[in-house]
Amino acid sequence: MTTIREKVEKKPWLGWLLFAVTVIVVFLLGLLASSIIERRAEALFAYTPRVELSEFEPRNAEWGKNFPREYQSYLQTTDTSFRSKYNGSAWIDMLEVDPRMVVLWAGYSFSKDYNQARGHAYAIEDIRQILRTGGPAGPDDGPMPNTCWSCKGPDVPRVMAEVGVAEFYSGTWASRGEEIVNPIGCADCHDPETMNLRITRPALIEAFERMGKDVTKASHQEMRSLVCAQCHVEYYFKGAGNYLTHPWDNGFKAEEMEAYYDQAQFSDWIHSMSRAPMLKAQHPGYEIYMTGIHADRGVSCADCHMPYTSEGGMKFTDHHVRSPLDNVANSCQVCHREETEKLIANVYQRQDQIIENRDQLERLLVRAHTEAQKAWELGATEDEMKEILTAIRHAQWRWDYAAASHGASFHSPVEVSRTIATAIDIIQEGRIRLARLLLNRGFTAEVPYPDITTKAQAQQFIGLDMDALNAAKALFLQTLVPVWDSIAAERHASWDR
Repeated sequence: MTTIREKVEKKPWLGWLLFAVTVIVVFLLGLLASSIIERRAEALFAYTPRVELSEFEPRNAEWGKNFPREYQSYLQTTDTSFRSKYNGSAWIDMLEVDPRMVVLWAGYSFSKDYNQARGHAYAIEDIRQILRTGGPAGPDDGPMPNTCWSCKGPDVPRVMAEVGVAEFYSGTWASRGEEIVNPIGCADCHDPETMNLRITRPALIEAFERMGKDVTKASHQEMRSLVCAQCHVEYYFKGAGNYLTHPWDNGFKAEEMEAYYDQAQFSDWIHSMSRAPMLKAQHPGYEIYMTGIHADRGVSCADCHMPYTSEGGMKFTDHHVRSPLDNVANSCQVCHREETEKLIANVYQRQDQIIENRDQLERLLVRAHTEAQKAWELGATEDEMKEILTAIRHAQWRWDYAAASHGASFHSPVEVSRTIATAIDIIQEGRIRLARLLLNRGFTAEVPYPDITTKAQAQQFIGLDMDALNAAKALFLQTLVPVWDSIAAERHASWDR
């Protein structure tokens, strides 16, 4: 057998070739080693703390000094340019888009003002602007509870730690206005010492405890959804102290939470037309997500809404929290191999089909409220109306469960479709009872469907004085808000000193 040495002696050029290959390999390995060392040094420099963060540091810019990449991506939540087929990141007047909702919420503050939420960076500004929080006492509903601040920013866990959880909930919304000034951000989800994900809202821990689960022992992947579940959930204000509570004792489905509320004999308000004891869904995104295929496959909220990204060879979580449709490559296509256009078309198809049935349910609910109002006018009794009002309550709760959730038709299209279908069945049964009652009262005509083509027409139909409400809101923004900001600025300056 001929050895390599013998081959080289016979062909001297072969030796030079081996030498050149060796030099190239060594050079490339050197580049690789240099790149690794450089990236490690860059990572070490990037994550070397520049400021010391207190346990409840609420200022996102302070966290940004230690974690500039994450902070810079977070600042992009101020971008309101993205628009999908249904909503997006812009401020959208949802009552103008769908005036039927004004009638569905008659007698409740959402009939005055309901807007598509913008990015996390606008959390404080947006809650100050809406008519539902018109000032120290609200425009006409009495004092808004301080519990309404609970999900709006990292000042909340700070103040809870200072005054106590129950004490925080028990005040009025305006009583903490100068304290809750920093929008949703770092301290809401992260431990400042370890940067581990953490739960800062006690209601979530308490809800899981009632279900026999210790959420503090959740895995990192589970935490990538649970930190979102602190706020993107259904909740209600329990008792005279307005204690924030998640109604999950029976489960996450609409019927299971409905049973919880019925057993507690709880209602958010009495509808001003039908007199039905109503439930208002907040934004049960986590609950609906938990019934869908992505949760079943172990995909977290952050995997789609805050996917990993790279910059300069460094991998980190993109804190530009947004719709996956605005970031298909990093969100959807990590798992799905279809083209972007195909994936977006699939989402829109599901949204179209679900919203078509949801709109039909809205029309039936508007009819039920107006028909119930007519029944009361004709002298219907409480006993005659009891089952009818329960049908309205249950059907509208299921509509709201589907409508109020962010991304419901994507997170769990099968469950949402089923929920809407059961609501249509319930409200039609209720309307059959109403028709019989109206007939027994001698009313044989059809109750006319109201002319509610625009938000203004719908608000006029239910008797809202929008001029007075807008004037009260303008006064609040001109007087109290500047005082709050001034106090907060002085406090921040003292912290720096």
